[in-house]
Amino acid sequence: MTTTTFSDPPAASQLSRRRRMLVLAVCCASVIVVVMDISIVNVALPSIRTDLKTSVSGLQWTVDAYTLALASFLVLAGSTADRVGRRRSFQFGLAVFGLGSLLCGLAPSIDWLIAARALQGLGGTMLNPVALAIVATVFTDPAERAKAIGVFGSITGLSLALGPIIGGALVDSFGWTSIFWINVPIVAAAIVLTALFVPDSRAPRARRFDPVGQILMVLLLGSVVFATIESGQLGWSSPAILGLLAVAVLSVVGIVLYEMRRTDPLLELRLFRSVPFSSAILMAMFALCGFSAFLFVTTQYLQSVRGMSALVAGLSLLPVGGLIAFLSPYTGRLVAASGPRTPLLVSGAALALGGLASLWLAPSTPVPVVLAIFLLFGLFLGTGNPPITNTAVSGMPRSMAGVATSLISAARQTGTTMGVGISGAIVGTAVAHGGSAYTDAEQGVWWLAVGLGIAMVALCLLSTGRWAKSTAERAAALFEEVDRGAAAPEAAPARR
Repeated sequence: MTTTTFSDPPAASQLSRRRRMLVLAVCCASVIVVVMDISIVNVALPSIRTDLKTSVSGLQWTVDAYTLALASFLVLAGSTADRVGRRRSFQFGLAVFGLGSLLCGLAPSIDWLIAARALQGLGGTMLNPVALAIVATVFTDPAERAKAIGVFGSITGLSLALGPIIGGALVDSFGWTSIFWINVPIVAAAIVLTALFVPDSRAPRARRFDPVGQILMVLLLGSVVFATIESGQLGWSSPAILGLLAVAVLSVVGIVLYEMRRTDPLLELRLFRSVPFSSAILMAMFALCGFSAFLFVTTQYLQSVRGMSALVAGLSLLPVGGLIAFLSPYTGRLVAASGPRTPLLVSGAALALGGLASLWLAPSTPVPVVLAIFLLFGLFLGTGNPPITNTAVSGMPRSMAGVATSLISAARQTGTTMGVGISGAIVGTAVAHGGSAYTDAEQGVWWLAVGLGIAMVALCLLSTGRWAKSTAERAAALFEEVDRGAAAPEAAPARR
């Protein structure tokens, strides 16, 4: 009988089917806690505002500190795991995420909570992308791997559906701190199970560390988000906001000039020569910007304006998450059968229509009408996520698939961060007034959703035609030698 030591699980090729299922379960647990902590906190925002006596910008930072850390360090976390070992990185990420959750639950002030949320986000960067790489490594049979990745992906929709409900129940029963305490036992169990059952693996060719690119990335995202959130209080013409925007512009210039010279840049700019990839990055940002703005203003509309409890507000959002979880697998099959154009068009149109319909939301709008409008946002995200990922990686060589998906994930988190920042700046002090003052203010958010939906439709039409596919083929050709472990020949002399 073969025994398994605590410190050295068997190699992927030696794992039984039962063991592979255990690995998948552990990896899915990481998806649940990371994704749920994006949506679950929205239901708790009114309670956090009351208990910690914070402003709207404090609520924005409570959400954005987490997603900003995710967006800033996702690519670095994936390449680091490829280099030092995925199991080790996964365990470290679980430990950091658990510590961040513990500190969130102990937070005596909003500043403490924001710092702990950022720590949570840093841990989260080492969970989802690394977990997906572990799943792809453990399931060596292509058909079995496709099913496992499908399960992994559908957990995201399920987490979005369950987040507001679980969060609402916990907030009503035990207070807002309980939404963070619940992570601690889950993470502790996942650390032990990872050590027992998850095999270690590394990439055949790990990308080199790019500290300058990482610093420029943090400066760019941090300055834009800080300027967006604080603009409501300081004003766009204030010296501090203008200085932050100048830092953002200089960071973009620095990224372009520096990253083009590296063999293994943090941001592989050659990927952006593909119109489908560039469009997918923008669509991912627009989609999550729209959805996070919807969540941010809606949870406060349901509780502060309509007087719902946290649990009832969470249950009101169940149709949204449920529709996302239901549609995502079917959308994936549709993309595989006929391409991404149709679901992307449906997604963009649903977002625009959802924004238009939401313009008529008032404090006394009948609940069935409110829920029907919410369904448009579920339709939008349920039909949008799978084709966006497919569009990004379509035609790319295998050596770039991981980088492309990491950049798409970073774009989603950037969109989430910006959605909260922009929507919070729009509703501003109306949160405290409630009633029609809030519903009047949030109309700016719904017009934003309309614009984002129209932009997604335009990008879909641009990125799914014959010309766009030819640009993807030319971009893929640049990486042919990367597949053999070398830099592209046209760039090799200038890169280091």
